[in-house]
Amino acid sequence: MSGLIEVRVAAIRPLTPVIREYRLEAVREPLPRFSAGSHVQLHLPNGRRNAYSLLGDPARHDHYRIAVRHQTNSRGGSLYIHQQLQIGDRLRISAPANLFALHREARQHVLIAAGIGITPFLAYSHELLRNGSEFELHYAYRCASSDAYLDELRQWLGPRLHEYPSGARRLDIAAILQGRPLGTHIYACGPQSLLADLQAHSRKQGWSPRRVHREAFAAAEPGQPFSVELLRSGRQLQVAAHQSLLEALEEAGLEVPNLCRGGVCGQCQTSWLRGDVEHRDLFLSAEDRTRHLMPCVSRGCGSPILLDL
Repeated sequence: MSGLIEVRVAAIRPLTPVIREYRLEAVREPLPRFSAGSHVQLHLPNGRRNAYSLLGDPARHDHYRIAVRHQTNSRGGSLYIHQQLQIGDRLRISAPANLFALHREARQHVLIAAGIGITPFLAYSHELLRNGSEFELHYAYRCASSDAYLDELRQWLGPRLHEYPSGARRLDIAAILQGRPLGTHIYACGPQSLLADLQAHSRKQGWSPRRVHREAFAAAEPGQPFSVELLRSGRQLQVAAHQSLLEALEEAGLEVPNLCRGGVCGQCQTSWLRGDVEHRDLFLSAEDRTRHLMPCVSRGCGSPILLDL
């Protein structure tokens, strides 16, 4: 992929036993500006590509900050970052892209985060506070594990922050959605379960999809190995249990457009013609799934999948 930016790891800051913050500085040209909700893809030396939100103040772009949680089911991305990446190391990253932007015309902004899904809302908070916007943040976390930035958020946001410590208070999506004024926009970032709950409850309550915004923040779950056939080249590929279909295609030299790598943005949508598919995305409709899949998260679950590639 062309257009990559070389950066240096300038600082590493432990946030919790499983989350670390990494400060990235440009090696050559100045870093591009970014907006709240932007992310970059890290191209790691082990061949993995992982997307991470930029969590700093968008008004400052002399460096980037990302936070990485060590995932127990890591396929080599977060594991490599936590165990191998050191201060002074150089990496290549993509230019910032934003699939999760603030809607400035909103009357009210309601932010919902779970665990490491808090990261895009740090940049959101800077921008919303600066603009004097009406907003609130609902943050579900596990104490001393996934409660990154909690002290900072308490200081910044005061009563705007609503906390949901695991085992003490349940994050009730349905209740959060109820009674909102016309023009409210909802933003959620976290695991697939959180986003699926938001999708279900917002539909039930009649929310317009244009006012509900989601970003996934977890690596695709592993599954059983499966086989893939490529229609145009006749090639056959094997996708390992720990590997996504998108990663297998990239390993085979095929560049499939992608951004989120989490089944939300729709960039990697690919036509499939035959086979048994387990859809794990939050983008395609039931009708779309009869013809398309998302290789970043979809998996085979029976006979080989034939892709229109």
